[in-house]
Amino acid sequence: MTIHANIQVDLMLDCKGLACPMPIVKTKKAIESVQPGQVVEMQATDRGSIADIQSWARSTGHQYLGTLEEEGVLRHYLRKSSPHEVKQESAYPVTISTEELQVKLAGGEAITVLDVREPAEYAFAHVTGAVSIPLGELANRIGELNGNSPIAVICRTGVRSDMACQLLQAQGFAQVVNVVPGMTGWTGPVEKLN
Repeated sequence: MTIHANIQVDLMLDCKGLACPMPIVKTKKAIESVQPGQVVEMQATDRGSIADIQSWARSTGHQYLGTLEEEGVLRHYLRKSSPHEVKQESAYPVTISTEELQVKLAGGEAITVLDVREPAEYAFAHVTGAVSIPLGELANRIGELNGNSPIAVICRTGVRSDMACQLLQAQGFAQVVNVVPGMTGWTGPVEKLN
């Protein structure tokens, strides 16, 4: 057990240099190896991991304790919940492939493409016309979206967009689809920095 900033940690997980979805994948596996009530420190350098870990904790019932940043390393702290506190993790059931979305957009369908990646990811390449609201800001900026219009949510691999779809659905958005496999599979038109 190590102590960092007066926080007792039962397991330290090194996810530095990894991008979504790997920090969450490794955290899911690691949390299974500790006992309820124990604390896992996940170290990451991906700024998107802040929203990812918070959303994952909310969706599973494990307790997100907070994040400290030190010399570019984000130290996320999670407490493993007891079995009666844990939620069954679920995936958003309505998906669309990148190819299907490309056909709909090319056909002129009125669909809002919501990109929930971090601003730097969005800046370097995003679906032409996509709206950028990072996952970590979505709850506070939900009013910027029209709940009566179709929304296709995209991220890099479909993980953050899945969490965003669940959040939107919980807020009454009925026409939401998760774009899979996300930008890693997008071959349609993009806008990017020159």
